[in-house]
Amino acid sequence: MLTQLSIHQLRNLHSVNIKVGQCNVFVGANGSGKTSLLESLYLLSRGKSFRHHQPKRYISHHAAHATVHAKFANGSSMAIQKAQDASTILRLDQQTVYVQSALAKQLPTLLIDPSSMDVLEIGSSSRRQLLDWITFHVKPGFHAQWLAYQRLLKQRNTILRQSGYLSDYQRQELAAWDKGLANHAALITHYRHEAFEEWQPLFNQLIEQLLPDYAPFIQLRFSAGYNTDLPLDELLQQRLAQDFQTGYTRVGCHRADIQVLWLEDAQARQTVQQAAETSGMAQTAAHSNIHSHADIKLSTDLVDNIEDVNNWEDETAYTLTGNVREQAANVLSRGEKKLLITALRLSQLPLLSTKLSTKLSLTESEAVTDTVIGSSSASEDQPYPSALSNAILPVVLLDDITAELDERALSILLKTLSELSCQIFITSLDGDIMPQIKQYWPQAQRFHVKQGHIQKMTE
Repeated sequence: MLTQLSIHQLRNLHSVNIKVGQCNVFVGANGSGKTSLLESLYLLSRGKSFRHHQPKRYISHHAAHATVHAKFANGSSMAIQKAQDASTILRLDQQTVYVQSALAKQLPTLLIDPSSMDVLEIGSSSRRQLLDWITFHVKPGFHAQWLAYQRLLKQRNTILRQSGYLSDYQRQELAAWDKGLANHAALITHYRHEAFEEWQPLFNQLIEQLLPDYAPFIQLRFSAGYNTDLPLDELLQQRLAQDFQTGYTRVGCHRADIQVLWLEDAQARQTVQQAAETSGMAQTAAHSNIHSHADIKLSTDLVDNIEDVNNWEDETAYTLTGNVREQAANVLSRGEKKLLITALRLSQLPLLSTKLSTKLSLTESEAVTDTVIGSSSASEDQPYPSALSNAILPVVLLDDITAELDERALSILLKTLSELSCQIFITSLDGDIMPQIKQYWPQAQRFHVKQGHIQKMTE
């Protein structure tokens, strides 16, 4: 568990050094620096900001670089330094590392903020991010394949954009790359599908709590981005002329999507369920000989996924007859969509927590069961079992949640979080949320944020 956080020259947080516990609440006016604190944790984990990708936008004025450093209860530490020119220095346990994945695996962060509330209505990239984030953390072989796929895809698109005419040699080169893309895409789709199958029932459970009246009508669906009945290289060769004309590759697992559908009647829901089961069995058979691959380097792009350059509807989405489906975003009110998006993000936590907890060996668990975190490693006010400190805990960042969720939804959110092994950072305009938080975390810490200065408050 993270116990100490230091931030230097990130927006108006010029020099911050605080000790944190399992639940931390930051209260202050707009522009005081609350969201910047969450931004610092996100930057440390993922290598980029959720507010702006250019470092010069979040590095303090006249500063050469921004630095975020964290210490953990088990004695480990990590740090990131971002310069104006976007060059990056990463440190893990006092050693320089060269890939963001090293930090991302040790500090998985889940963000729920106002800017994420349009994920249902924008391009597929943000929804694919959701799936790839959980797949990255629970399927070790995934991102090795993702990186290899991205390298080949970049090479293919370069030829499609730059060549006025495809020579025989270039066509042979494309055919070889397409074969490689097909092999990687099969594995990527396999890992994504497995993660989706584990995630979907958790999403359904949370929808029943947040939107009980609508739960029977809401269906989460995974789309692979291409027709998995055919090898991807065959599809790419069939579409070569169109891809050459547009200058980019239009089908593939880089076009995968998560869709939230509205099903209008019981028969439609049964039809979708049967189609999903058929699709699942087909993919299982197709990938029955797939084995896990070793972990390799992860670029920053994988942590946040690639950007869509065009809005695109999955051409392989199965078509059903009758009043079967519609995008749920077209049916729900704005408030209901907020609850739906909250369910999408929050439902990944139980899966992640379960996977991470299995990494603690039985010996380690027994050794720390009867001890508590020492005062030198954690807040003196928070005697949490040190078994938590030795585990990798997901960090949940909740930005201004009282503005997005009503009291009932907020209560469900907090109750769900309290039942999971995670560390929480919450921002709020005022302290009125504290009594509700104290119901679930009696030892929650409150900090006051004003003009970039953060001070712990005593109750």
